Amino acid sequence: MLHLPESWVWDSWFAFDGELHHAFYLRASRALGQPERRHRYPYIGHSISRDLQHWETVTDALAISVSPAFDSWTTWTGSVVRGSNGLWWMFYTGTSREDSGDQQRIGAATSRDLYSWTKLGSKALVQADGAIYELLDYEKWHDEAWRDPWVFEDGGLWHMLITARDIKGERDSRGVVGYAISQDLQNWEVQRPLTETNSGFGHMEVNQVEVVNGYPTLLWCCGFEHLSKSSQNKYGSGGMFSCVGESKLGPFKVSEAIRFPHQSIYAARLVEHRNQWYLIGFRGYEDGKFIGELTDPIPVTNKGRGLEPA
Repeated sequence: MLHLPESWVWDSWFAFDGELHHAFYLRASRALGQPERRHRYPYIGHSISRDLQHWETVTDALAISVSPAFDSWTTWTGSVVRGSNGLWWMFYTGTSREDSGDQQRIGAATSRDLYSWTKLGSKALVQADGAIYELLDYEKWHDEAWRDPWVFEDGGLWHMLITARDIKGERDSRGVVGYAISQDLQNWEVQRPLTETNSGFGHMEVNQVEVVNGYPTLLWCCGFEHLSKSSQNKYGSGGMFSCVGESKLGPFKVSEAIRFPHQSIYAARLVEHRNQWYLIGFRGYEDGKFIGELTDPIPVTNKGRGLEPA
């Protein structure tokens, strides 16, 4: 468990340096009083562990940039990968004080040691293509969903999965896994989404793909209020969802997704430790109180449908 007495902790992402697991996460002061205020006052925190259970907190990884910049308002969820030259890259979401704060873009920072990070600049590396993805339109949705980059290498290319919305489909069912590719981690080409519109999800947040027990597994989260009516009836609650695909790039059977059974876990990540996959996410509202801490690692398996407790 990762609990900070002075801060709420929510979305997280992880890196392993061969010895230590590094947890990066959004954190905000509990002095804000109301948990929902945390979204506009986050820092990217950093803790380290040998066993995914006992954590040592170190210096924060990132904070907002000075205006003008794509991340002058918030630095939100991302992922970390190591390039071929040993340089670590953190891709993360930014919003800006120069616009509504509801237009999301993706940038990056680099590090030699996972502790000290240098941003690539004040401009975003990847932003939504309006010919493919829904842009900011308050009549359609409350923000321009283009966030939570999950980056991995496969087949000689770098792939980025993104929380996004399609330009077509039912309003509460346009959530898709956005997609971009790169050869060098810096220059990205936006592609068609990896999943179909009318997914049953208003958005598919904090998505990730891994091969679990031989099954390419897509993982994401969605709150109950952002499920379509049919999905609300089907699942009965929001939370963590997963499905299988033919490869790490799909196609994925989103319509056959299953919900992970947990009271409040959200924005969970698959993390591997000693040949076992675990889910680690944050505890949200329980009995009307926002917990705001990361769970202990939960062992999981995939028997061909999606993630289940091991």
